[in-house]
Amino acid sequence: MSLEAGTAPEAAADPVPDPPEAAPEQDLEAALRRTLVALGSVPAGFTPHPKLLPLLERRRQLAAGEGQVDWATAEALAFGTLVQAGTPVRLSGQDVARGTFSQRHARLWDVRTLAEHVPLDVLAARPARFQVFDSLLSEFAVLGFEYGYSVARPECLTLWEAQFGDFANGAQVIIDNFLASALSKWNQASGLVLLLPHGYEGQGPEHSSGRLERFLQLCAEDNLRVCQPSTPASWFHLLRRQARVPRKRPLVVFTPKSLLRRPSCGSPLAALARGRFEPVLEDPGAEPAQVRRILLASGKLCHDLLAAREERRAGQLALLRLEQCYPFPGQALGRALERYPADAELVWAQEEPRNQGAWSFVRSAFLDGLVPDPGRRLPGYAGRPAAAATAVGSARAHQEEQAQLLRQALE
Repeated sequence: MSLEAGTAPEAAADPVPDPPEAAPEQDLEAALRRTLVALGSVPAGFTPHPKLLPLLERRRQLAAGEGQVDWATAEALAFGTLVQAGTPVRLSGQDVARGTFSQRHARLWDVRTLAEHVPLDVLAARPARFQVFDSLLSEFAVLGFEYGYSVARPECLTLWEAQFGDFANGAQVIIDNFLASALSKWNQASGLVLLLPHGYEGQGPEHSSGRLERFLQLCAEDNLRVCQPSTPASWFHLLRRQARVPRKRPLVVFTPKSLLRRPSCGSPLAALARGRFEPVLEDPGAEPAQVRRILLASGKLCHDLLAAREERRAGQLALLRLEQCYPFPGQALGRALERYPADAELVWAQEEPRNQGAWSFVRSAFLDGLVPDPGRRLPGYAGRPAAAATAVGSARAHQEEQAQLLRQALE
């Protein structure tokens, strides 16, 4: 399959330096269970909101070995294990304590006395703290402050969350002039994390895209890390890697919305206690010898593709998940492709329009030979056509587009 040549941002080689040697697995397992106990408990006499009781119960059940870890719990477990080990964590943004999608509940309030309880801060080993701040609605001001804080306190995992990924538009000056270029201009490193809720749910052009393509256009010379994890375990390991990796770089994460409660988006607790962040996730459900088409995708769409494959019993399809976009994990992707027939068709699938998302960046990585593939397969494209806006404004039109996307990817 031939593709037109084109230029795209430099797709750096994969390696992100491994963090210092991790604690023994039994220590991490113990820290996970301590965190779950703290997340599922409240002080004596404390009366949480009745709607939060099921959440507390689920976390207590996880501590007892029952159930799957969802996205918000994986995040809390990453924060909890870090503060127990002495790494401070600071999170700010619009409505972050509760979470825009009512998923986080990092701060609890007594409905009778209005006393507050922050379980992860109670758990922290002093002088480390877990701090969470609901900020004012000024992305420019808040991100500018948090960038400065991350530079001044490199030992702290500092995170800023946009209410929706699109709202990073309001902080574009900070992103362009500091996050992307400060290392080159002033040799000033930062480990700041940007959390950008991203995903096509039929909510219109202002609540769909965190503009992945813009961040990839800013990537060069190992200046950023850009990731879109698709499982809670991947999210857990990514956060811990960012806190512990010696070479500090800003991390831009495209986080989910509907996946926060989607049953398929769960991980066993054991997957958090073992392993590390993998920039490419392979497909354990595929039979390599039978595969005729290999789908590459990222984020929420991976779950939609897997559900459609199961519904259509399309056993000739395999799905490789790109969890990290930059530095581009070409070596890891090449190793994953080696498992499949050399003549299997390769297709990149994305929810964003063709002129947006990661398509141009991924295509360039293949054209530039960053993926060691003896068969020299170049990916085709499955997704929405080019568009001026990030998404349509009609839920019905969105559903029609999404169905067409899945047909195009699978058929």
